[in-house]
Amino acid sequence: MTVRVQVEDFSLQREYDEVLVEAGDAGAVVTFTGLVREFHQAEDSASVASLTLEHYPGMTEKALADIEQQARQRWPLLATRIVHRVGAMTAQEQIVLVAAASAHRHAAFEAAQFMMDYLKSRAPFWKKQTTSEGENWIE
Repeated sequence: MTVRVQVEDFSLQREYDEVLVEAGDAGAVVTFTGLVREFHQAEDSASVASLTLEHYPGMTEKALADIEQQARQRWPLLATRIVHRVGAMTAQEQIVLVAAASAHRHAAFEAAQFMMDYLKSRAPFWKKQTTSEGENWIE
């Protein structure tokens, strides 16, 4: 079980390898890597120059650990991982990694989706985008 909130980028291969070691005899590892998009919404005309994520240290990690624990209670998982970046990032940079390992693919897929859906909708992050038209906070 690993949850990290960090400024620096992460290595998808290194994180995957660590999940494999932790999982032992896994039959499936599902990973999702989110990237900063060039446009926040399809109808946006201004491309994103940067995206800045802010958080409350301690509170954010606790919220992510709680969702990871909920996933482990719902599915038979052998290993999990959530890595979320904060600070300023530009388009196409990695922003988040979610991984779930299980003996069976169905549990790994469902757990990864569950954790990612939580991160997208309820995790305590505040996003500010900077475009050619200025800065604004994203709801």
